[in-house]
Amino acid sequence: MTQTPDADGIDWGPFGRPLFQDAAALGLSRVGVIDVGSNSVRLVVFDGAARSPAYFYNEKIMCALGAGLSKSGHLNPEGRIRALSAIRRFAALAEGMGIPPLTAVATAAVREASDGADFREEVLRETGIKLWVIDGKEEARLSAQGVLLGWPGSYGLVCDIGGSSMELADLADGRVGRRLTSALGPLKLREIKGGRKAVKAYVREVMQGLHDEMGNTKGMRLFLVGGSWRAIARVDMERRNYPLTVLHEYRMTARQISKTAEYIRKSDLQELRGRCNISDSRMSLVPLATIVLKELIRAFKPKDVAVSSYGIREGMLYEQMPRELRERDPLVEACRFVEDKDARLPGFGRILYDFVKPLFPRANWQRKRIIKAACLLHDVSWRAHPDYRAEVTFDNATRANLGGLKHSERVMLGLALMNRYTSKTSNSRFEPLFAMLDEAQIKEAEILGKAMRLGAMLWLTAEEEPGTLKWKPKSRELTLRLKEQARPLFGEVAESRLAALASAMNATSSVKFVKS
Repeated sequence: MTQTPDADGIDWGPFGRPLFQDAAALGLSRVGVIDVGSNSVRLVVFDGAARSPAYFYNEKIMCALGAGLSKSGHLNPEGRIRALSAIRRFAALAEGMGIPPLTAVATAAVREASDGADFREEVLRETGIKLWVIDGKEEARLSAQGVLLGWPGSYGLVCDIGGSSMELADLADGRVGRRLTSALGPLKLREIKGGRKAVKAYVREVMQGLHDEMGNTKGMRLFLVGGSWRAIARVDMERRNYPLTVLHEYRMTARQISKTAEYIRKSDLQELRGRCNISDSRMSLVPLATIVLKELIRAFKPKDVAVSSYGIREGMLYEQMPRELRERDPLVEACRFVEDKDARLPGFGRILYDFVKPLFPRANWQRKRIIKAACLLHDVSWRAHPDYRAEVTFDNATRANLGGLKHSERVMLGLALMNRYTSKTSNSRFEPLFAMLDEAQIKEAEILGKAMRLGAMLWLTAEEEPGTLKWKPKSRELTLRLKEQARPLFGEVAESRLAALASAMNATSSVKFVKS
């Protein structure tokens, strides 16, 4: 990616000019969505950088609207009362927050129930909210767009499981292709007579039909969307003693999924849900969802499996984005937003990126975006107590709601920011997470952190570059070239930080002052 200077005369580099202040993005700065599913009703209010929004408010009520639907043909009466109460509450909350009219969608249960239209009329009458009922293929499209919110340009197969249905969508070159829907939601499966064996036979038959209709997807990535999938992933983390319990972008293999399915089958579900912090109503559906997942893996044979916390609600936000915003990197846009909001010198992250960039001449585009993110975030935690600032920055990076980050990249970003504030990372309480990186990545994070630590000593303004680093890998020579007006900034602390950086790089260092 190349970028020419903008109309403001600033060359913003390969990531382009920030868009979060544009009119189109500001229109998405706070958006409320209600998702009326077969199992739960949820309100999400998005806020912040539109391309990678934060969850300003997120509340879910387990209503089980679709329980018993296959037999009765009606919405679950108790679930209907609870759902209406939840929507009434959500409408009042949205009004108090000053949010524009809520967008509300309903999926399989309301779509299929004979009293679904009556329920919609009741919701409109009681709350003033119009429920849009979407069909299965539209549900699949929106869920796939939710995946694109976190992974621009993704390819693979998206599988969204709800209470009463399961949808599939093909992704290629960042576009949604073929879409299919099925009745493989666990609320429906538990109404099948004949026990586990009968359920498994039914799921296998339906899944094979879906595979035949979808076409060859062998070797593609499988994105899992939906609460039951996330619950299984959380149990997988528990079984593996996985150190970073962030579900978004969590990866599993077919073998791990098989082991976890057996682990669930043999476990006391009440005890397991307590350890994994899974609701009772959700946990009751997990055994059936594991049958569906195993058959999904058997039929489609994906190369790997990634959990997406982004789904239909995020897809509805993505739907409203202009094309230019959709194509932006969600990680970089989110970090720019945070820098603008929290840093002492907003805009310096771009200067700092140019300052440290020569130290990483072989960095590919994936590594460059991590370096860029670190530079943008290098100063946003300055309000934290100095004794804990390094830990705060690591914790924020690894557990923040950031899209477009693998777990190992979260740790690398966090470790770089930790090195920005301290030279001592050993014996940290976060050390188990460092094992997710190899030695080269740990060293690279150390060098990046120490380079940012040095650059932070050389502030002039957010627009003016104080100097440059020149790195000669063959002779292992590191040279800091400073403008003459920056000479007063290069005191003994800055000198010590340059020496620490050179030591981390196993290099010799020197300083040259040049006229502007």
